[in-house]
Amino acid sequence: MSYLEILQSHGLSQLQWVAIALAAFILGFSKSGIKGIGIIIILILAFVFGEKASTGILLPMLISADIVAVSYYNRHTQWRFIKKLMPSMVIGVLVGVWVGDAISETVFKRIMAIIIIASIGIMWFFEKKKSNTIPHNKVFSNSAGFLAGFTTMIGNLAGPISNIYFLAVRLPKNEFIGTGAWLFFIINVFKLPFHFFVWKTVTKESLVLNLTLVPIIILGFFLGARLVKLISNVNYRRFILIVTAIGGIIMLIK
Repeated sequence: MSYLEILQSHGLSQLQWVAIALAAFILGFSKSGIKGIGIIIILILAFVFGEKASTGILLPMLISADIVAVSYYNRHTQWRFIKKLMPSMVIGVLVGVWVGDAISETVFKRIMAIIIIASIGIMWFFEKKKSNTIPHNKVFSNSAGFLAGFTTMIGNLAGPISNIYFLAVRLPKNEFIGTGAWLFFIINVFKLPFHFFVWKTVTKESLVLNLTLVPIIILGFFLGARLVKLISNVNYRRFILIVTAIGGIIMLIK
């Protein structure tokens, strides 16, 4: 089957294909370290496929981008933070699988938007205060891990939660990106069987669609990686706070 035939077989309009390609490019861009723009991808795919179905379309795309990201930023990974977050993230994913069909996505996203915006406000306060206190207690890490696991299963919305945690523990730019890359690669692979066998949002047909988008994801990643090199640590932290806040507002009004 030719590339054109693959595109036509999904019954999508040209405008929808342009939208999906844009989402794939932004995904690659975001995985390079331009955090906080993932909400745009979720909105685009939800518009084309519907909210729950879009989670299954997005997951293999995320894993593809994660593979590129962990290969590129592997040397910067801080495994101690992954070990702290992973157990509670796994629990969060399992709870998310269980309640995924029962919870109202609209109400959930609005609640999450409020939490994200409030968290950004707290983080911005500590940035202005120039506090050197770094939270190391288990309650903080376990809460962040659980929320990240739960939200990534429900709607791939864990980015803002992990951003807030990594900002709070003051990871430098490259360590922030490398640690997040491995964390989400592991958890996204863990989520895959649930999308296959429980929610049935990942199918053979959707995987073929994902394969057509891999080159666009890779292009977005390497263009983003070049941009990240130009951003200082201080400006990177400010950028994450601002874009994450904007994402929270978009979630709130969607």
